Amino acid sequence: MQSQKKMVLAQYAPLRRRLSKVGWISEGYVQNRGPGAGGPCYQWTGKVKGKTLSVALSKEQFEWLRRAIAEWRQVQGTLKEMQRLSRLVLFETVPHPPRRKRLSKKVLGTM
Repeated sequence: MQSQKKMVLAQYAPLRRRLSKVGWISEGYVQNRGPGAGGPCYQWTGKVKGKTLSVALSKEQFEWLRRAIAEWRQVQGTLKEMQRLSRLVLFETVPHPPRRKRLSKKVLGTM
C-alpha cells in the first residue's frame, strides 16, 4: 500500500509543478473567420453568467486568447489526472466503511 502511494506521489509531483507554471487562462473558443469586408475577422465566443457572447478581436487579442485557451485546456487535463490520482490514494490508504464487495476501478474513476 505504501509503495503504491509513493508511486502515485511520484506521478503527482510533476503535475503540481506544471500547475505552478500556468500562465494566462481563458475558456471559450477563438476563430479566424478570414478576411471580411473591413479586413481580417477574428472572434472569441464564450459563456459569461450563462449567456453566450461573441466578441470581435484584433489579431493581437486573437493570438493572446488562442494561447490562453490552449493553456486552459492543458490545466483541465492536469486537474483531471490529479483528481484521478487523489482518488486512488484516498480509496487505497484512508480507512473506509465495510462493504460487501470491493469498489471497482471504474466506479472509483481510477481507470
